[in-house]
Amino acid sequence: MVIDFDNIKEERIMNFKGGQGELLTRNFQDGKSKIMLSCLRPGASSGLHKHEGNCEIVYVISGEATFHYDGTVEIVREGQVHYCPEGHSHYMENNTGRDLRYLAIVPEHHVER
Repeated sequence: MVIDFDNIKEERIMNFKGGQGELLTRNFQDGKSKIMLSCLRPGASSGLHKHEGNCEIVYVISGEATFHYDGTVEIVREGQVHYCPEGHSHYMENNTGRDLRYLAIVPEHHVER
């Protein structure tokens, strides 16, 4: 299956999850996973959130992200990945003067009965 983000409408979200500033994102969702190609503008952030029932993998395409992960601060640069396992909390900031472009994957963890 090919996911072509050029064919997915870009959304502009202000104050994503209670954060600050502007996020531009193109999202694919199928009920089992969410895959997002996003751009966090300079000075913007997401809000603090806990991953319950899912986890998140964030690959930085360009720019630099500052992640606040379970009370620690991590700098993630181009070509690096931030991972937030289920049950953990994080938020990210773009503290630079250029756009932060990233690919985020959020697989849902469903228990089959």
